[in-house]
Parts: sequence; C-alpha cells; structure tokens
Amino acid sequence: MNINIEELLQIYLRAYKIRLTEEEIANRYQEQEMRCPTHLSIGQELVPSIYAQFVDYNDYAVSTHRAHAHYIAKGGNINSMIAEIYGKKTGCSHGLGGSMHLVDKNVGFMGSTAIVGGTIPIGVGLALSIQIKNEQRISTVFLGDGATEEGVFYESLNFAALKGLPVLFICENNLYSVYSKLNVRQPKNRSIFELANSIGVDSSFADGYDIEKSYFKLKEAISFVKHTRKPFLIELSTYRFREHCGPNFDNHIGYRDESEYEFFLENDPIVKLRHYLLDNIDSLPNQEQIIQEEVKDAFRFAKSSPWPDFNSMTDYLYKEAF
Repeated sequence: MNINIEELLQIYLRAYKIRLTEEEIANRYQEQEMRCPTHLSIGQELVPSIYAQFVDYNDYAVSTHRAHAHYIAKGGNINSMIAEIYGKKTGCSHGLGGSMHLVDKNVGFMGSTAIVGGTIPIGVGLALSIQIKNEQRISTVFLGDGATEEGVFYESLNFAALKGLPVLFICENNLYSVYSKLNVRQPKNRSIFELANSIGVDSSFADGYDIEKSYFKLKEAISFVKHTRKPFLIELSTYRFREHCGPNFDNHIGYRDESEYEFFLENDPIVKLRHYLLDNIDSLPNQEQIIQEEVKDAFRFAKSSPWPDFNSMTDYLYKEAF
C-alpha cells in the first residue's frame, strides 16, 4: 500500500477498538442492563478511523444516532461512553442521554443526537463561530445517506456555501435508511456528492471499503477545508453488518439480499488490514491485547459506577445565566 505502515497501524488500532467495543455492547445487550437503544457501526469503522488521522482534538465534530465510532475515533473517553450507555452518573452525559447523546468536549466531540440530520446545522454553527473568532480549527459533520432527505441538509449546505464556512460534511452512505434502500428513497442516478456540488459546496466520492482511496480522498477533503476555510462534502460508501437499531444480525429477514451482505462481509476492510499488518508488524497481537483490556476495564467501570441522583433529572436543561 502507498500509506506509511505506522499510519496504517494507527488506523487499524482505532478501528479495532471501535469494533471490539461495539461487539462487546452487542454481546452484553441481552443482559438488559443498558438503558437505551443502541445503533452499532460494525462494518463502518474504516471511515472515522481514517478521518481521525488528519484532525486533532482542537477540531470540532458532531455526529448522528450512530455515534460510537465517531466518538471513539475522535478520542472520546471510552469509560464515559460505556457508563453513559449503562445510564450511570459517570457517563459522558451524566447518564441522562444514552447511546445517541454522546459528548466529549475535551477532544472536540461536541455532541450527537437521535434526530436524523439534527446535528447538521449545529456543525455549521460551530463553523460559523470558528470564522467569527478567526480560529484555525475546522468543524466536521458526520451524517448518513438518510439525512440527505431532510430539509435541514439543504439549508445548512446553502448557508455554509453562502458564508464560506470551514466545515467538512462526511456522508457515510451505507445504502439503507432503516429497511429502505437508497433507490426507493431517492431519484435514480442522483448522487449525493454531486447534489452538494450543485448547491455550491465542493465535493468528492470514495469507496469506504477501499483503504487507499478512502485515505487519500479524506486527506484531500480535510486539507481543502483547513487551507481554503471553505465547506466540502465527501460521500463514502460503506455497509453495516448488524440491524439498524439493536445488537442483532438481520441479513435473513428479506430487506437486503444475502449475496450483497456476503459480498461486504468478505471484503471487510478491517480484516484485510489486519492480515496486511500481521505480515509486517510482529507486535500487533500484543497491541490488540492492550485494547482488549481497555475495553474490559470500560465495562467494569460502567457496571461499578453509581446511578444518577433522581433530583438531577432536571439539571442541564438550560444554560446557566451569566
């Protein structure tokens, strides 16, 4: 590959941490101790893991209902994330938000929301604040293909283009909105990234299962926003292995072809990257072991953490007055 081996290792370990964490969530979900619905990104880890290679904690990011991967890739505290899913006081939203409302301002992860498209204008607003304050950071908005069917998507892209804001839109197109495939929701032969371009936002596309193409296209997109201080949208095709919401596999219930599912499973970029790294880095299993212990510790931390105080239920609803 035309990517430095050390960078590939960093990308893989990030993706491995995401997958291991979410597989553990799936395995434990039936215990009925997690206090919220959960949307897993298993199969979609590559894109956020590469993205994190080119940004730092100073840069802002907002996410969707499927936020675990973005939170972890951005450097979010995994103990706080798992505690949040368990509804504990030590959670990143004090146990009051759950899986779809993650935040870690220490690393620039400014929040996620259950409402489809709900964080798009927030990410654009963050970019506006960056521009007003003349800061050098950028704002990133993660969204799915379903969010491009919300009116706020068009309004936000229009505003970002009009004001020339330093915001990167990353559209992870996993082909489905719940059980509905893209071709029954949007006109035939209309591409998302070209739609953004017609609004006035520069854009590109990459196969989110191709490590090299995703790496260089994301690098190019992030560099564009950082240097021009203008908006950019990149669409990356990807695929989720589990059901839309929940811990189970659903490839057998009929809304997607079994052959399609098997194709993506066989081309899992995380598995391919691991095989490549095993041929080049002898210490990989040891580094994986460190992450395994980190994930186990996160669940131990969550389970041993206290519940929120009942009287705190109305806290954090309004910003305190100056």
